[in-house]
Amino acid sequence: MKRLLAVALVLFAVPLFADGSKKPKIIKAKKKIPNAYIVVLEDRVDVDAAAADLAGLSRGQLKHVYKSALKGFALDVSDAEAAAIAQDPRVKYVEEDSEVTLETTQSGATWGLDRIDQRNRPLDGSYTYNTTASNVHAYIIDTGIHTSHNDFGGRASIGFDSVGDGQNGQDCNGHGTHVSGTVGGATYGVAKGVALVAVRVLNCSGSGTNSGVIAGVNWVAQNRVIPAVANMSLGGGASQALDDAVNGAINAGVTFCIAAGNSNTDACTTSPARVGAAITVAATDSNDTRASFSNFGTCVDIFGPGVNITSDWYSSNTATNTISGTSMATPHTAGVSALYLANNPSASPASVASALTSNATSGIVANAGSGSPNRMLYSIFGAPPPPPPPPPSGSQLLLNPGFELGNNGNWTTTAAVIDSSTGRPAHSGSWKAWLDGYGTTHTDYAYQQVTI
Repeated sequence: MKRLLAVALVLFAVPLFADGSKKPKIIKAKKKIPNAYIVVLEDRVDVDAAAADLAGLSRGQLKHVYKSALKGFALDVSDAEAAAIAQDPRVKYVEEDSEVTLETTQSGATWGLDRIDQRNRPLDGSYTYNTTASNVHAYIIDTGIHTSHNDFGGRASIGFDSVGDGQNGQDCNGHGTHVSGTVGGATYGVAKGVALVAVRVLNCSGSGTNSGVIAGVNWVAQNRVIPAVANMSLGGGASQALDDAVNGAINAGVTFCIAAGNSNTDACTTSPARVGAAITVAATDSNDTRASFSNFGTCVDIFGPGVNITSDWYSSNTATNTISGTSMATPHTAGVSALYLANNPSASPASVASALTSNATSGIVANAGSGSPNRMLYSIFGAPPPPPPPPPSGSQLLLNPGFELGNNGNWTTTAAVIDSSTGRPAHSGSWKAWLDGYGTTHTDYAYQQVTI
């Protein structure tokens, strides 16, 4: 009996320690979390079986299993066992788990909505929109949402929580509620009717792990309701696993808007900002200048308002706060994505990204940064054309009947018109005037400027 047991153990151990053909080493992280790893599996592998097998053989503690955005799992395990797992033929690569943080700068009204609906400054003090995007779901991958806030009008719900601290998706930081307010709040939101779904991956301090964020992205990919947009106002060091997960969710049909980062450096050095299929957003101030903190570079797709942005807050059902960051620019862009999807519900993430970048206002961002495309977010597009005005009736010769009514229809005449009373109101569509005689053929005018 002992002999048979020994053979069984050897058979199970072979795939864990066998040398494959140049199997990948562990991908290092800048802010490594000790003894925490993300294992990404080959596409053909049964995820549940491999996760249970490899976690059991390595005596690791399994934390998350991913089946939708990517195939893999996260576990706590020693460095030596992680190195052994990396050599298993079922494993594509292993990555050190690392810290993820918010992309916000405290400061301290909303001009952002006012800015995105017009091409140039000065601002006109209003925000014009042609849809509320009530048919679109917006997934807020963040610190949760204070779902009972009055500004959400019952449209905010809890979808998923990977933190596991008892908050059950509710925001205890404020960041996720602020972002949600900009995406879809009735007062501060771009898309004022969108369904807001909390995907909580960051704790009350605003920090989390790549493995937890991937779990949130995986949940979105698995439970998405199309048309859908996801907002990720967070980031960290380069992570192949997180990038792969975001790409997987995009391939599932979800448009992702991602903060470029707040380090005044190349956005291509951070994840998930460097994901090419996502819409990566840098921040501007109210003067259309790149914010001093905003990342830049070729991985940036578009700029949006990100300095001194007022939105909803978590401390009460009426609370607000004014903060800055690429975290604030990103939900403006997610909101505009929702507006586009509302009118184009079958549009792919690539089509949404193309629509936003091609419709952006070009060449107006000052100090955009080396390699950055000079594009400012613009929200008026993608809607069906307005209906034509009704044809004039038999008694109405003009489409604007005000020409014939009221006291605002003053006439302009040339000098030879004797009765040039500009104070005479227009009425019944006609007015008589005497023209001075020249003794020769001559033409004079009496007219009003009208829109037909």
